Amino acid sequence: MAKKIVVEYLYLDLQACDRCIQTGNALDEVVATLAPALKIAGFEVSYNKIEMKTAEIAARYKFLSSPTIRVNGRDICKTVKENRCRCCGDISGTDVSCRVFGHGAKTYEVPPKEMLAEGILKAVFSPSKSGRPCRGYALPKNLRDFYDGKKHKKCRCSDNCC
Repeated sequence: MAKKIVVEYLYLDLQACDRCIQTGNALDEVVATLAPALKIAGFEVSYNKIEMKTAEIAARYKFLSSPTIRVNGRDICKTVKENRCRCCGDISGTDVSCRVFGHGAKTYEVPPKEMLAEGILKAVFSPSKSGRPCRGYALPKNLRDFYDGKKHKKCRCSDNCC
């Protein structure tokens, strides 16, 4: 019987946010590359992309920052560091900070593929309970501001789609 690996990509937006789009594309490629080798090693890989459309969904997933990559519920990043995200700010009409990824001595807005692969493999072969969202979760202020701003932002589209 195959051991299950669940890779989750949690994000705010895949339509306008360059950071989320590019991270998603890199993760797609990494999962597609790793899945066959993991299958040979006896693992079944499930890959889910989950949009954090509302504060309620974000709270259900104990979402801390966008974008987030989890393997079997564990964030592959040890820390949450953020900087200003112009795209998500435009979506919500507020100042929003989104996740940046540290790898080696550098910080990236879009994680390098080797960092993603290393993080996934480490989570698979060195499982640990650390890195899971804590039990006393509260939606971070940054995300509350994003959702509140998005809710109150006037749509500029002719069909009021926003």
